[in-house]
Amino acid sequence: MTPSLRELTLTSLKIGCLGFGGPAGQISLMHRIFVDEKTWIDEPRYLHALSFCTLLPGPEAQQLATYVGWLLRGTVGGLIAGVLFVLPGAAVVFALAWLYAAHGDVAPVAAAFGGVKAAVMALVFEALLRVGKRAIKGRAEAAIAVAAFLALALFALPFPLVVLVAALIGAARGAPDAAADALPAPTGPGPGRRRTLATAGLWLILWLAPLALSARLLGVGHWLTKVGTVFATLAATSFGGAYALLAWLQQQAVDAQGWLTTAQMVDGLGLAETTPGPLVLVNTFVGFMAGWNATGGAAGWAALGFLMALWQTFVPSFLFIFAGAPWSETLRRSRLARGALGAVMAAVLGVIASLALWFAVHVLFAGSTAIRWPWGGSVWLPDPTSFDGITGGLALAAGVALVRFRVNVVVVILACAMAGLARWWLG
Repeated sequence: MTPSLRELTLTSLKIGCLGFGGPAGQISLMHRIFVDEKTWIDEPRYLHALSFCTLLPGPEAQQLATYVGWLLRGTVGGLIAGVLFVLPGAAVVFALAWLYAAHGDVAPVAAAFGGVKAAVMALVFEALLRVGKRAIKGRAEAAIAVAAFLALALFALPFPLVVLVAALIGAARGAPDAAADALPAPTGPGPGRRRTLATAGLWLILWLAPLALSARLLGVGHWLTKVGTVFATLAATSFGGAYALLAWLQQQAVDAQGWLTTAQMVDGLGLAETTPGPLVLVNTFVGFMAGWNATGGAAGWAALGFLMALWQTFVPSFLFIFAGAPWSETLRRSRLARGALGAVMAAVLGVIASLALWFAVHVLFAGSTAIRWPWGGSVWLPDPTSFDGITGGLALAAGVALVRFRVNVVVVILACAMAGLARWWLG
């Protein structure tokens, strides 16, 4: 059954407004609506689209929405599904970012965000457990995960380098899979190379045009150009989902560029967790705060930073889907691609573990010391005497609620925010 553009638009808007809970929740929501309720696409085709999107850098849930829209109504359908998946959450994050920047120093607001930080730490550890179940299939994957953790947590190596090395190792090993090898060969005409190059070229120009314009008008050293450069790089290299992206984003936004503080970074992740849409909407918060802090609170410049981060984060997904989806059957049958993906997933586990450690140091301890390496980057060591037992207990309770009782993520975050307010009220 092929939906009308109106039906697809209304359904995509519904998904965009209800897509809480990160990629896992959003993928499940789309499955329930697209496959079970609307029956617009069958189960094997949906899973095939999902398997292709996991190979790509960037937000896999938004890419999956775009892929399904493309399958149903071509390029227009893909644009509708992909844009509406992001737009509602982006509007909410923009409003919350402005409120946070303008009023985040008010004591009750700061207290609420103190509770949210505990929930965010629990969410990162919950993601570590969830990814671990999928990523570790043997000793080789475990070794890659440990190596990735050490590379980031102890030596602060660049995140793209860690992912690239893991992908090369995985591709060299391959991934024998009898079930995948037994897939029938694709039928019908294959994707055209000229069409693929034209599509990729068009979307590459659209993707990088704002960055080129900023560099021309403001200069390559301007903070807005740097925001575009960082998020364009992230979009091209952020394999493994939002939690993996955050490790390198923290290195760039906080340590390298100084766009915002560690506390603001953690608060931004809390904001993104409480809104519908992809978790990488935290990128737009970072872009907003970069503009706000660089210009002394100029809302117009902050909005430009927000829009630059939004564009550079999500437009590449349309390039990858519209140019790559016609080739997805070939990629799915490739042992090299499956081997690279398996190794990247294992490395992502190490990346998330390093992120969990970073959050623990900055959320549970009031004081910490940075050790800076000659090649760039830094490692933070906590002051044991500054441990915050109340925040630690709240984070533990949030983790139990998420992992053991599977409480809705929004409920957990709101409960932690209320606990933070109560702590402030009681002095």
